[in-house]
Amino acid sequence: MPPADPLETKLRHAITMVDGEPPLIAVTGKESVPRESVPHSHLPGQLLGLFSGLLTVRTGTGNWTIPTTHAVWIPSSVTHAARSHGPFAGWAVYVAPQSCVNLPPAPCAIRVSGLLRETVLRAAQWQVAPLSPARARVVQVLLDEVAAAPLDSLGLVLPREPRLLRIASALIAEPADARTLDAWASWANLAPRTLSRRFAVETGMSLTAWRQRVRLLRALELLAGGLPVTTVAFDLGYDNVSAFIALFRRTFGTTPGRYFAPGPAAI
Repeated sequence: MPPADPLETKLRHAITMVDGEPPLIAVTGKESVPRESVPHSHLPGQLLGLFSGLLTVRTGTGNWTIPTTHAVWIPSSVTHAARSHGPFAGWAVYVAPQSCVNLPPAPCAIRVSGLLRETVLRAAQWQVAPLSPARARVVQVLLDEVAAAPLDSLGLVLPREPRLLRIASALIAEPADARTLDAWASWANLAPRTLSRRFAVETGMSLTAWRQRVRLLRALELLAGGLPVTTVAFDLGYDNVSAFIALFRRTFGTTPGRYFAPGPAAI
């Protein structure tokens, strides 16, 4: 019988943590091909981040597409699934339930500081065992960094009302769909004013802004897969490449062509 893989052994410890030692377990890994997990949940909270590549995380309330500058926090027992876009190198921190008290109560995207990334790398080197005082201090720094990290708007909140969710799901499936608000309202058997008002209440965004966010998140996926900027713009329904580049730059602070370029973080 072959020896157990150290990473797999560590992951089994991580997802079965309850209360007690250790307060968290950190792991790192990489894949040369895309990877997707089925919807699942576990008692430990989980922070997912990347050293390279692009990752989409889905929950029942929203979707997040994150580059290397960000991470997604999934609280204890929240059902989630993840999918990478091409090869990636990533990391995960599993936090025991009693250590999640001061962390965000709902799934969210956070900006990853250099200190957070370095503490994750340090903790990922440890075996699963009770913590020394020095390691306990590193763990506290890591948890403090997660608690204090700025939340980011990379997420996509899903509406709960069935007809609104039907519209949202159709746009996620086909971001280039250019139907007007009136056309979507007719399709979902809603009054246009009701659609406009309730969509904003349930998602925090107008339907137009929400559709733009869908397109931009899909653009990140397509760009990570190596598609040219022009192809991405037209595939997502933009009338011209300049309009797409301008919106991308306003949102992410850099152009699509430079977003995945080697060097300093793009955002």
